[in-house]
Amino acid sequence: MKNLLEKYKKTVVDEDIQKKVEEIVSNASSLYNIENLKKAFSFIDLTTLNSTDTLDKGKLFADNVSSFKKQYASIPNVAAICVYPSLVETVRKNLKDKKVRIAAVAAGFPSSQTFLEVKTQECKMAVEKGADDIDIVISIGRFMSGDYQFVFDEIKAVKQAIGDAHLKVILESGVLTSLQDVRTASIIAMEAGADFIKTSTGKMEPAATLEAVYVMTEAINDFYKATGKKIGIKPAGGVSTAKEAIEYLAVVKNNLGEEWLNSHLFRIGASRLANNLLNEIIKLETGKEKGIKHF
Repeated sequence: MKNLLEKYKKTVVDEDIQKKVEEIVSNASSLYNIENLKKAFSFIDLTTLNSTDTLDKGKLFADNVSSFKKQYASIPNVAAICVYPSLVETVRKNLKDKKVRIAAVAAGFPSSQTFLEVKTQECKMAVEKGADDIDIVISIGRFMSGDYQFVFDEIKAVKQAIGDAHLKVILESGVLTSLQDVRTASIIAMEAGADFIKTSTGKMEPAATLEAVYVMTEAINDFYKATGKKIGIKPAGGVSTAKEAIEYLAVVKNNLGEEWLNSHLFRIGASRLANNLLNEIIKLETGKEKGIKHF
C-alpha cells in the first residue's frame, strides 16, 4: 500500500485549494446557461434515502421519471434513481425509461459498520434485484486509523461481488481530517476498482464541498494519466440549487475537461435539485416563473 500511495504522491495544501476553487467559482457565471443547466439535470442521481421510504415511494419515483420525457421533451432525463436495496425491485418493475439507471446504496450504508460478508452479499443481491450501480461507503474508522489496506481490500471484494455493475465509492469527505486525506481515499478507491468516487452520504455534515471535489478530480486526472482509465465523479449531499450545480460543473470542467461532462462520468446525488433545475430551465426558456414539482 505504501508503494501504491507513493506512486501518486502529491502534497495538498487546503488554503491553496480554497483559492483555486474561489477563482473557478468567480468565473462560473459564464457557464450559467440553458445548455449547461440541462446537462446538469442529466447528471442527477434522483435520490430518496429515508427510513420512512415505502414501496409506494419507489413506484412514485419510477413513475415520475418514466413520464418526464412526455412532459418535457426538450430536457434530458435524470441519469439514475438512487434508493435503498429494498426498493430496487419495485423501481426496476415500474421504470419505463430504460436509459435511466438504478442505483442502490448498500454495504451497510451509511455507516459501513458491518461485516464484509454482509456487505458483499447485500451488494450482490441488490444487483440481482435490478441495480445497475452500487454506492458504498468506505470503512471510515479504519481509514482514519490508517488501515488503508483494509479499506482497499473491502472495496476490491465488493467490486468482485457485483460483476459488471458500476461501483461508486463514497469517501464521506466532510468528516476526513484534511483534503490530503480526501486525495488518499480517492487513490485507494480508484486503485481498488471504483468506477466513480463520491463525496458524501448526505447523512453527515459537512457533505459535498467544492474543495473536496477539486481534490478528487485532480486525483482522477492523475489516475487517468497513470492508467488510461477514466473514473467518474459524484458530488452528493446538500447540492440543491442551480447555481451550486453549475459551480460543481465548473470545477469538473476545469480539472478534467469537456470529456467528463456526461452522465457516464459525472453524477450529482440530489433529492431537491431536480425540481429546482427544472424550474430554472423553464424560466430561462420562457421567461415565466413556474412552481413545478414533478419529482
